[in-house]
Amino acid sequence: MEKAITFLREKGIMSATKKSSREAKEGIIHTYVHPGSRIATMVEINCETDFVARNESFQTLARDIAMQVAATKPLAVERADVPQEAAEKEMDIFRNQALNEGKPAQIVERIVQGRLEKFYQENCLLEQPFIRDTDKTVKDLITDAVATLGENIVVRRFIRYELGSE
Repeated sequence: MEKAITFLREKGIMSATKKSSREAKEGIIHTYVHPGSRIATMVEINCETDFVARNESFQTLARDIAMQVAATKPLAVERADVPQEAAEKEMDIFRNQALNEGKPAQIVERIVQGRLEKFYQENCLLEQPFIRDTDKTVKDLITDAVATLGENIVVRRFIRYELGSE
């Protein structure tokens, strides 16, 4: 039974990879207001048809991603969306930290790359551990939904508001 479940999950993920090239123009904008009304998020999630956009599983996915944004304060959806200046600034900080820690010059760049990787994992929505199941990333959650719903799903953008901050 375990092998069958593993096979079906792998097959679903393989089909999800094939679907990622299809255009996703339908979808929803989901809002989430955290209890106490101090944090609110708005997330645009696209799929291929309005039929899937109205599906309860899709709606749940949108709610979960909006809650993820509220809880984790990501900077961008994916690495490509992180401004180059921000990445370069972080690299300079990591380089200076490594040098100040007395690390040998020949390994500083590897340390910088490792810390930059961690920066992306913490600040890119798709790479973050999912708040309800930290064994999965948000991208894994979306891939599972693609396999289940049979359509390409894309997180297009998000915005996060926090009372008293800019």
